Amino acid sequence: QVQLVESGGGVVQAGGSLRLSCAASGRTFNMYTMGWFRQAPGKERELVAAINWSGSRTLYAESVKGRFTISRTSAKNTGYLQMNSMKAEATAVYYCTAARGAALPAKAYEYDYWGQGTQVTVSS
Repeated sequence: QVQLVESGGGVVQAGGSLRLSCAASGRTFNMYTMGWFRQAPGKERELVAAINWSGSRTLYAESVKGRFTISRTSAKNTGYLQMNSMKAEATAVYYCTAARGAALPAKAYEYDYWGQGTQVTVSS
């Protein structure tokens, strides 16, 4: 069993930066792929980024490539999403997720565990 708790959300101006954290409990978290999804009002939940268990492979949505960075630290059982040069369309609830296996899934149904979400609002 894995439990995920996000933090770091808030309000930021367009062009600014924000870092989200995901604290995981469970001894096997280090064996899971970790992902960040977001869901804006009236829209489907979409993948933002994913990282494999060792941190050697990552996957990003085209809309955030070059501006967002996903990372994780095994020692602290924590994952991060660094968001730079933020745009108004990044306003959404952001969710931390975990998936069994070595792949980098892009669909929400492929993830096994979810955090409660944290609100990110980008003001223009």
